[in-house]
Amino acid sequence: MSIQKEKIQELVERKAAAKLGGGQKRIDAQHQKGKLTARERIAMLLDEGSFEEFDMFVQHRCTNFGIDKVKYDGDGVVTGMGTIDGRLVYVYAQDFTVNGGSMSETMALKICKVMDMAVKVGAPLIGINDSGGARIQEGICSLAGYGEIFERNILASGVVPQISGIFGPCAGGAVYSPALTDFTVMVKDTSYMFLTGPSVVKAVTGENVTQEELGGAVVHTKKSGVAHFAAKDEEEGIQTIRTLLSFLPSNNREQAPVVKTSDPAGRYDDALNEIIPDNPNKAYDMHEVIGSIVDEGRFLEVQRSWAKNIIIGFAHMNGRSVGIVANQPKVLAGVLDINASRKAARFVRFCDAFNIPIVSLVDVPGFLCGTQQEYGGIISHGAKLLYAYGEATVPKVTVTLRKSYGGAHITMSCKQLRGDINYAWPSANIAVMGAEGAVEILYSKELSKIEDPTERQAATEQKRQEYNDLFCNPYNAASYGYIDDIIEPRNTRFRVIRALEQLADKKASNPWKKHDNLPL
Repeated sequence: MSIQKEKIQELVERKAAAKLGGGQKRIDAQHQKGKLTARERIAMLLDEGSFEEFDMFVQHRCTNFGIDKVKYDGDGVVTGMGTIDGRLVYVYAQDFTVNGGSMSETMALKICKVMDMAVKVGAPLIGINDSGGARIQEGICSLAGYGEIFERNILASGVVPQISGIFGPCAGGAVYSPALTDFTVMVKDTSYMFLTGPSVVKAVTGENVTQEELGGAVVHTKKSGVAHFAAKDEEEGIQTIRTLLSFLPSNNREQAPVVKTSDPAGRYDDALNEIIPDNPNKAYDMHEVIGSIVDEGRFLEVQRSWAKNIIIGFAHMNGRSVGIVANQPKVLAGVLDINASRKAARFVRFCDAFNIPIVSLVDVPGFLCGTQQEYGGIISHGAKLLYAYGEATVPKVTVTLRKSYGGAHITMSCKQLRGDINYAWPSANIAVMGAEGAVEILYSKELSKIEDPTERQAATEQKRQEYNDLFCNPYNAASYGYIDDIIEPRNTRFRVIRALEQLADKKASNPWKKHDNLPL
């Protein structure tokens, strides 16, 4: 065999060995846990044959504690580029079969390289996490590696979409990279995130808790709001990432891809004319309204299990991506509370950063009252959503379906927060508060002088009706130009699409500043 053939053979064999990561035995162990390997995940995520790997032959440089005696090409993370539906993306996937996927200095350098490339060329970044945390043998070098990654997460924020898949353990400082990215997808039963594990929690607080109870997918999608999606398995998790990307542009200078649709823009739905109950205190499901107005009824809901009194997510309208923000009357009457405000605010800011128009469907009785909310800082948290809407320069179309009261009316993309087109259904009540509360404040002394209970009740109802006639309707707001038009509910899809088309070339900007001071 010639020297050239020998060298080629060596390359082939070394690549084959690198692709096995920590070896077949560890690959089998990964599969027994119901988990795929890093390379299997990338193969499933990207278009077939599109993956181009970087740094396959990188090895760690540590000599502490005898770790230099065993080295693997690739050193615990697979990095590179490929395409999803023909669009360029950069990806890294931690390899649990090599040192438990623990972070080394060289692993961090590999990850930072693809992060830098993603920003340089303007392509989304996808990170798949499956790691035991910092590589203890490397000490401060491992921590420095995390710091380098976090800094790049920060600088890339609002420049390219960043998506994190948590497909195994993600603990300690490692959790902050997913927390800094735009969306996080977890897998039920096999992934978890927490700062300190169950043993430390037990030692410090005395609590007995499992990994799943402390930081599993259900915890972070229902209780903490840290994760945006919980998948039943890795295949569903990867498909969620692919679907999510279909709504997003590649970077902050581009528009999201337009998709073909057979759903007519002028389609109307008579059911919407009947969806608002006669009783103003009776609930209905806002999902039905969303499903009626978006293309083919398809809606990718984000954080569906957390702060369910507000709905956020992506859809297409006449083939173009939109972000939907909608109050949910079925949960807490659609009231805005701390978690709902946080949830919607971050979503609005994401849409604004990536040129995705925002459609707001409003039915909100106000902000949630009580000591728990006030002590928890509802003022500051509510201000986040108000700030996000007011700051946003993308097209903003608002439809008020029923209630829109007080500070919550202002917060939900009103005209004064630069709402571009504000519609209302005939059933809309836009006022400082509902008639019952208003009458109690305005006429309490007058009504208290009426001794006969029946007469007092009749007088109260009369005052409520007067208040309703004057304020609890869309016509008063429309008379001031705060509502651009009052529309028939069944025509909502057509009117919103036409508004978005009108606003397609909108130009707006904010005053120059180094950065804002969002009420965190």
